Amino acid sequence: MKPRIEPSLEPAAPPAPGAPEALRIDPAHRPGYAAARPAPAPERRRSSSWFGRLFTLFLLLCLLPVVAIVALRWLPPPVTSYMLQSPTQPVQYHWVPADRIAEVARRAVVAAEDQKFWTHRGFDLEAIRKAEAWNQDPRHRNRRRGASTISQQTAKNLFLWPGGYVRKGIEAGLTVLLEKLWGKKRILEVYLNVVEFGPGVYGVEAAAQKYFNKPASQLTAEEAARLAAVLPNPRHWSVAHPGAYVQARTAWIMGQMGYGSRNTPAQEPVPPADEMPDDEDYLPRDAAPPAPGLPPEIPLDEEQQPDAPGATAAPPPQGADPSAAPTPPPSDAPPQEAQPAPAAAPPAGPS
Repeated sequence: MKPRIEPSLEPAAPPAPGAPEALRIDPAHRPGYAAARPAPAPERRRSSSWFGRLFTLFLLLCLLPVVAIVALRWLPPPVTSYMLQSPTQPVQYHWVPADRIAEVARRAVVAAEDQKFWTHRGFDLEAIRKAEAWNQDPRHRNRRRGASTISQQTAKNLFLWPGGYVRKGIEAGLTVLLEKLWGKKRILEVYLNVVEFGPGVYGVEAAAQKYFNKPASQLTAEEAARLAAVLPNPRHWSVAHPGAYVQARTAWIMGQMGYGSRNTPAQEPVPPADEMPDDEDYLPRDAAPPAPGLPPEIPLDEEQQPDAPGATAAPPPQGADPSAAPTPPPSDAPPQEAQPAPAAAPPAGPS
């Protein structure tokens, strides 16, 4: 009988020649022994995985707006970001194509919100400089202002939220895409259909039906100007019951459209301190009204620039009241004295 050999986990010395071989036991077969866990993955692999996920998410966030803008080049937006954030629910919204919107409505919003709409490329640099001067004034410390164009407001209403420098940066990129992929006419068409004219009232068609009981195609110049007058603060200023400031701003917009009178203000009225718009994109403008007898300075489209060579006068807006036609203001030049008639030559005598 061979002698019993105790198991050992220590490495055994090489057996002597002729000696019996020592018994070795695998530690994995010992009772109660837990199998060794696999070694953890290197930290570098884990960080690379997170970086890849973040990069993929970033690409998706960049591509989604581009895909949406391309699709909305032809399709009406079913809903906008501002509609989803509206405190008034459900909202009133009804899309209409451009040929069912009165020309005076287009002229009114351009006159009120962005008079360089047809000439800039998405950004009004002069208005931005004025906004910087406004914000640097100590009197306006608590009322910072921007200088958003109609293109910027369209991007904001469709995809973004109010306020914040991060939003302004994203808005700038979306504005460039709108200008490149849509063009001016489509931007103005979408803007008129998605902008807010009252609490929960989005688009010119819904506003015309609610406040004037008529479609947007039948708006008059005064009605269109009143709708445009409340755009900076539609949840506070009323179209149905305009206050003194809204009435004054409506008259100023009428003057910018070419329907001014002797009493039309030359500069945009500034609202009272307690009625200042909450939207930081608002900035009072100081444009002068068009001269009487000249074509209106707010072009209907890109081809009707009054200052362009060979341009013709714009046709009178639809729904205009003839009684509101501009009247010539008193001239500041001294009246010219009547020139005396030349004396008649004496009749020639007989030769």
